[in-house]
Amino acid sequence: MTQPYAPQTPTDTRRDGTPAFARRSLAAQAMGRIEPETRAVVMPLHVATTFIRDPDNGYSSGYCYARPDNATVREAESVLAMLEGAEAGALLFGSGMAAATAVFGALEPGDHVVAGTVMYWALKRWLREEAPRRGLSLTFVDTDDTEALRGAVQPGKTKLVWIETPGNPLWTVTDIAAAAEIARAAGARLAVDSTAASPVHTRPLELGADIVMHSATKILNGHSDVVAGVLAGARDDAFWARIRGIRAGSGGILGPFEAYLLIRSLRTLHLRAAAQSAGALRLAERLRGHPRVTHVLYPGLADDPGHAVARRQMRDGFGFMLSIRVAGGEAGAIATAAHVRLWKRATSLGGVESLIEHRASVEGPGSPCPPDLLRLSTGIEDTDDLYADLDQALRAGHTAL
Repeated sequence: MTQPYAPQTPTDTRRDGTPAFARRSLAAQAMGRIEPETRAVVMPLHVATTFIRDPDNGYSSGYCYARPDNATVREAESVLAMLEGAEAGALLFGSGMAAATAVFGALEPGDHVVAGTVMYWALKRWLREEAPRRGLSLTFVDTDDTEALRGAVQPGKTKLVWIETPGNPLWTVTDIAAAAEIARAAGARLAVDSTAASPVHTRPLELGADIVMHSATKILNGHSDVVAGVLAGARDDAFWARIRGIRAGSGGILGPFEAYLLIRSLRTLHLRAAAQSAGALRLAERLRGHPRVTHVLYPGLADDPGHAVARRQMRDGFGFMLSIRVAGGEAGAIATAAHVRLWKRATSLGGVESLIEHRASVEGPGSPCPPDLLRLSTGIEDTDDLYADLDQALRAGHTAL
């Protein structure tokens, strides 16, 4: 299958294969492709579900049927593959969960999986409920502890190490390069959920990972109007082919309109990620001195346990997510969230609007999330306004107890 449009100049890559232009430049122009008929700088939205065969019964256009073959989806995938430096390319799915579960679906019965104690709760719940039914065995471990991770891997039996860094909602940081070395030595693959970092701040494939996953619903799209997931692969091998087959067979591909909106968003990803990361750091620094905040969890703080590793593997900021632990326990946290005015009490993360959520209420029993924790997704609003709103909410919540 061919890509829908060829690059416009011979300078898209250097001799060593790296992009000739900065990734932010290529993303800003959605790879710089020009629509050939009208010369438009924005690609059209392709919604056709079927395509004409050639007289010899072939499909020289590279398109047969819209479930696996859509030009708009491929355009979005090409931008994402460029951002991650993915030799195998990128695959878009209808959600982050669809993308993640496709990786586990490509394993064989009897395979062993190591995953993080701190990770996206919906995926962890799915693993606990569904993986055993598929014949997979699981070990959960604190992946930010490199030696604990090494001890959890079973050479010859472990086939996948799944890490999330920074890990939601405690924002623990796992050393990707070390995890890749551990996985490789055991004959396993390393998959990294990099949703909270984005390719602006971390590119796991460059650090030795085999697969990187994003809930593209989050900062990749950033406008709270698309549900999507993406996988990017280091190599187009048999395992990647199985994942591709699972997506095609299950019908889990993203729709063209959502892909069109995602392309729009990727054009401004670097600007949004920089602004949101800078805002998160400023909030973290101010909030740790607040009398109603007992602890701030953010890898950008110099005294955060994951800061040293984050400095090695994150660039241009430490992400847009932070959490605070509130004086007064669970009641204090819930009362604080109830009194915000500018922050929005809603789930999800990564949008241009700032969101606040009491995660323990969502995750329920067995969650590693403390009951006094509020998860904060920093948007692009004025940071002083965001802090002032949290300050009044913290004080009002205390008064309401």
